[in-house]
Order: sequence, then C-alpha cells, then structure tokens
Amino acid sequence: MPAALAGRTILVTRPAAQADALCAAIEAQGGRAWRLPLLDIAPIEEAAEFADLARSLDDYDFAFFVSANAVNHGLAGVRAHRAWPPGPRAVTVGPGSAAALREAGFEQVLVPSARFDSEGVLALDEFAPAAIAGKRVLILRGDGGRELLGDALTARGAQVRCFTCYRRLAPEVDVPALAEASMQGRLDAITLTSSEAVRHLAAQLESAGESVLRVPVFAPHVRVADAARAAGFTHVVLTDAADAGLLAGLCAHFAAG
Repeated sequence: MPAALAGRTILVTRPAAQADALCAAIEAQGGRAWRLPLLDIAPIEEAAEFADLARSLDDYDFAFFVSANAVNHGLAGVRAHRAWPPGPRAVTVGPGSAAALREAGFEQVLVPSARFDSEGVLALDEFAPAAIAGKRVLILRGDGGRELLGDALTARGAQVRCFTCYRRLAPEVDVPALAEASMQGRLDAITLTSSEAVRHLAAQLESAGESVLRVPVFAPHVRVADAARAAGFTHVVLTDAADAGLLAGLCAHFAAG
C-alpha cells in the first residue's frame, strides 16, 4: 500500500530550527518536504537585560513561555547568568513548547489540554481570576505578537512582566520558484503555522502569486486559517494542533483524493 503522501510536494514554512520534525514526518509518508522558512528567529543581543531578568527570577510565581523559541532563547539567556530557580512554575501554550521545556529539564509543565493558544491558557484553573490575583507572572516571548494574555492577566489582578527574548525576521521568499511550481502542478500543499508568516507570504506574493493562492493550505489553528483566507488563499484546511495535526490533515486530504 503506498504511503499517504507518496509523490506529493509539501511546503514547510516553519522557522528552520523548528522544521525538522514535520519534514521528517512528511518524508516518512512518502512526500517531499520543501523547506521555505517564512520567519527567521534571532536572539536578542542585550545581555544586560538578561542579567537583570536572571536576578529577579525568584520573585515570580509563573514563567509563561509563548513558544518553543521562547523556551530555547529564554533559557539560554538566563542560564548564561545563573541556573533556572525552582520557584517560578513553568507554563506554556501547547505540546511542542511543553516538550521543549521537558527536554530542557522541567519535570512539571502547566499546559492546556485542549485549546493551544492564549485563550486556552487563560482557561486554566491556575489562571482564573481568584487564583491569579496578586501573583507575579513572567511572559517570555518574541518581539511583537499578541498582547491578549498579558492584558487579561493584568485585568485579573496579576503583576505581569513581558520579556522579549528573541526577534522575528522576515526573509525574502523565492516567489518565481513558488509560482512556477504551483502553475506546473509541482506544489501540492502549503503548511502555515503562524498568522505573521501568512501575512509575510501574502505580501511577498503580490500579483505574481495568483497560482500559489490556489494551492491547498493546511493550518493548525483557526486564527492562522482565518489569516490565510483573508490573504486570498482559496482552499484552507483547518487541522488539529501541532505537527501531528498537520500531518494527519495532510494524509486525510490526499487519501481522499
């Protein structure tokens, strides 16, 4: 029996450091993973800011990591000055970043069990208004991004500090190669995993990407799917979360013809 993605070319747009697992999963199903990062991730260079953060870590009740990038760059920045203290409870948004925290040595990680976004975190019992009031919460994140979590926790009475531990950069996209592949039927699907990446791709495509917009897009979150539709993609498939959800969605789609 042929593998589910045999003969299919799937565009993988995760940042380079986060793309390996999805690419390997696609290739294990017989597909070809075409790597095209839509965001580059770079560390911040302000070592003094990390030194100040490291000194204050014991004051926090919770440390929330918005992504695996926040785990990797946040921990590296802090550990350049001290070991991570036992006090702040580690919290994150989904299974990928939870796995990164466990690999980094965190045995207990607080993570939503269903909805993997800020709304899911706010629904945790520990972040309910009565529980979080008066607590100190550190949010480790990249530059930009949503303010929902910090604003909501502040409104619930928490003391919140947002700390930028990495930067997002928008690389150039080889639009002619994408357009040629899509027009010739050599691009079967696009995976998109962040709203910011969707907007960057759409801006790069401009008038040259009409054929690309007709390629099926697979997105693991409703917000990303909505951004893809708003950008003009005509066939958007909402999958379950993370790489496993993307792979399952791809396999189901192509198995159905």
